[in-house]
Amino acid sequence: MTWNVWWRFGPWQTRQKAILTALRELRPDVVGLQEVWAAGGENLAEWLAGELGLHCAWGASPAPERWQRRIGDPTVGIGNAVLSRWPVLDQDVLPLPAPADTDDGRLALYARLAAPGHEVPFFTAHFTSVPAASAVRCDQAAALAAFVARHRGDTLFPPVVTGDLNAWPDSDEVRLLGGYKTAPAVPGQVLLDAWEYAAPAAPAATWDTANPYVARTLEPSARIDYIHVGPPGPGGLGHVRAVRRACDGPVDGVWPSDHAAVVADLRTDTA
Repeated sequence: MTWNVWWRFGPWQTRQKAILTALRELRPDVVGLQEVWAAGGENLAEWLAGELGLHCAWGASPAPERWQRRIGDPTVGIGNAVLSRWPVLDQDVLPLPAPADTDDGRLALYARLAAPGHEVPFFTAHFTSVPAASAVRCDQAAALAAFVARHRGDTLFPPVVTGDLNAWPDSDEVRLLGGYKTAPAVPGQVLLDAWEYAAPAAPAATWDTANPYVARTLEPSARIDYIHVGPPGPGGLGHVRAVRRACDGPVDGVWPSDHAAVVADLRTDTA
């Protein structure tokens, strides 16, 4: 699963409870989270992990100042996180490249998970949201692809790359990351967009004007949140069995985030 949980924007305390409720109902094995807040020695992901009985990997932004100015609070950090039903064996953080005038500390987080049968190389990333910054996102996609190549290791389970890429599916940056609709950023490395396995009529927009937080921006609906998976391993290991949008409505009257989530069911056996 991947989900941007909208940091401390909006009614974040009531949204926090709605986020917990949504995750408790979905019961995902692994979640990549973006825009996770941290303050006072704790962060949202660690709290969620404690409430849900999950393991947690956390990566803090190295440059949260632009975010802090937006809410007028210099004490709140931001970053990415991974929640996992299985122990985290290793982790690493990659600051994503951006010009100084737009750099707000975006990053990618890697967590190697001790899943039954095969270790899983799992990644979650957050690309810049500046509308005209496709070239910056291309640089970030290339850096993320190299990060995946460096950490995918010798496990038979394909890498799983999640995140808010802030880009439409036919954009240069998404095609570059995938590496099968244009030349890959890392020679020979392909990451399949899991949504291509979705039902053709399934609602796809993760940035959706049905959400009141999105409607007020006056931006069009779009699919900008992704799960990418490497080609299946032996016996179909890691094959995308199903994919869908989730967390796309209010919980007890509260919209948990400005983004919907994406959930994929991956094959974990070779029988």
